[in-house]
Amino acid sequence: MGVRWVVVLQLIGALVNYSESAETIKPPNIVIIVADDLGYNDVGFQGSNVSTPNLDRLAKEGVILKNHIVSSSCSPTRAALMTGRYPIRTGFWKGNIKPNEEYGLGLDETLLPEMLKRNGYVTHGVGKWHLGMHTWDHTPVRRGFVTWFGMYLMEQNYFTHTCGGKFDFREDHLDEKGELLDNIRTDLTGRYNTRLFTDKAVEIIQDHEVNKPLFLYLAYTAPHLPHQASSADVLKYASYIPDSAQDVGERRQYSAMISVLDEGVGKVEQALSESGIMDNTILLFTSDNGAYHFGSNYPLRGGKRSFMEGGVRGAAFVHSRLLEKQGYTNSNLHHVTDWYVTLQKLVGDQPQKHEKAQLPLDGVDIWGSISRDESCRDEILYELRDPSKRLDTDGKRALKNSAKYPVNLKTFEAKYRKGRLGSGDSQDLFVVRWKNWKLFFGTGLLFQGWTSPSGQRNEYRQFANYGDGTHNWSIVSGTFLFDLATDEREEYNVAQDHPEIVHMLLDKKQGYLTNVKIVPKRLFSGPPGKVWVPWVKL
Repeated sequence: MGVRWVVVLQLIGALVNYSESAETIKPPNIVIIVADDLGYNDVGFQGSNVSTPNLDRLAKEGVILKNHIVSSSCSPTRAALMTGRYPIRTGFWKGNIKPNEEYGLGLDETLLPEMLKRNGYVTHGVGKWHLGMHTWDHTPVRRGFVTWFGMYLMEQNYFTHTCGGKFDFREDHLDEKGELLDNIRTDLTGRYNTRLFTDKAVEIIQDHEVNKPLFLYLAYTAPHLPHQASSADVLKYASYIPDSAQDVGERRQYSAMISVLDEGVGKVEQALSESGIMDNTILLFTSDNGAYHFGSNYPLRGGKRSFMEGGVRGAAFVHSRLLEKQGYTNSNLHHVTDWYVTLQKLVGDQPQKHEKAQLPLDGVDIWGSISRDESCRDEILYELRDPSKRLDTDGKRALKNSAKYPVNLKTFEAKYRKGRLGSGDSQDLFVVRWKNWKLFFGTGLLFQGWTSPSGQRNEYRQFANYGDGTHNWSIVSGTFLFDLATDEREEYNVAQDHPEIVHMLLDKKQGYLTNVKIVPKRLFSGPPGKVWVPWVKL
């Protein structure tokens, strides 16, 4: 046989082998677990004494994400995760959806489960939705999930499953004709929702056909208010908190809730392993925002609702044997919008081939950053709120607020007001990060103090003095620049020392402002009866 024929046969063999290997390459299974209002410091892998052995082991075996930025409250973070787009684009810059509000993620948005479903994934959702439910088209199984088990709204009683006096716990799916079947699970009254979510997630994994890729979204409500745990769980998980601690009851309940969540994550991992799909699974764990009551975001400043690092830096990690580099802490800058883009590329989605148009994305592909510790992004928009983009009456409050507390760029003078923020709608602000620099600019900025490692309120560091004592919350107008490379705790405003950085970052505002979705007048109504069901017909 001549040399030429040998070469031809080798090429044919190589092509055959490539074809066979391409057919055997399986898309990764994807499991995203979200904790609700979890403190940055309230997991063992961050140094806490809260019992989280399963999270600790998964985090240390995987990649701990030191700078995983989310939003400062529930709905905006979930909207960003599901769309890959900043809250300014989706209208969620206005904050959380209220239970009886006629608002939700736009139906023109292509959500993460919808994108994965069109690429062959079996998509299941468990837990908390909080992205709109005033119409059936805004509910989870109309947005890409094959099944949904859990709640549509925000916080609920962990045992009665009620929110605002109405029942909110269901099991949904589409029938063979594409009709939505909504099964209200009043039979689950009295059972703890964290364990209900875990049991359903385990059941989904056990029943999954392993030859198909799985997407499981497990959104726990723990440790969000109300702080509720059984006395047995408190005794088992939180008895280490001394009787002398301030708010000892609340802190023990809060800590036990986290440990029950950790227990659930361990069961989910066990189910993945026993099903034989763990080796080809990407597991992301993150909080939706920082702790609010009785939690600890130490050493960071602030907590939920604030855009200080304690409010927006999620306790997060990725665990996967598909990662090239594992067992380390990644300090690169990541944002919750990045997951949509990263997973879209990993599964080979081609949005241009689908009928529904792909809206502009703000996330970047961070797989190389996480898997190989490569650099990725330098800039993140934390928040932009502008009253000119509001069509409701609350927008006028922000205009009055801005006029009463103007920002003076010549002196960088800051004005402090006592008390808490009455409404996020009265804010006119811009918060942006570029590399190590973080800028706060505007009126109605919510500044908070620092929590202790234990989360006790009597150890909350005060920072503002109004003559009648110090306070750990303040409404601020002004310009603040922090160098997070040397001042992670955001203690020292260096705006006057670096005016060129301030103006460079302020120049970015207009570009973002053009992408802000105008928010219509808020409409509130709600369904009659004792059960939360969609009440508006399109």
